Amino acid sequence: MRWVAVLMGSESDWPVMASATSMLETLGVKYEVKVTSAHRTPAGTQAYVADAEERGCRVFICAAGMAAHLAGAVAGRTPLPVIGVPLNSSLDGLDALLATVQMPPGVPVATVAIGKAGAKNAAWMAARIIGTGDPAVQQRVIDGFNAMADKVRAADAELQA
Repeated sequence: MRWVAVLMGSESDWPVMASATSMLETLGVKYEVKVTSAHRTPAGTQAYVADAEERGCRVFICAAGMAAHLAGAVAGRTPLPVIGVPLNSSLDGLDALLATVQMPPGVPVATVAIGKAGAKNAAWMAARIIGTGDPAVQQRVIDGFNAMADKVRAADAELQA
């Protein structure tokens, strides 16, 4: 079974990251959620990442604010895709955005928008990645995209009427 690991640097990140897990559920993608810190529990973070792939993890979504080191710490320990969600803890999230996106060559972190919109897009991206090897997930992604397009067309039709 393929699944996504949703990691947060603090339990206070949950109100934002619940948007990611909700979207993963909508898209029918299995996931695990864990609070683990690159700074406060580095050995625990490393241990979780070390066996995640053999347990079926295929993508990591990592959320953190301020120094936002979690996504980079994970990306430095696994060949799997890592998606970073910067959180608005200080400086309107700009510090977390820059910390997440500015990774050294060879240690990429796909970075999405700050906050809930980013958390939702991280889930969409994770589902797209999982969907490359799972036709059922890929179809749910396509269906979800089509449903959004239908909603836009319906709104326009109502406006035009």
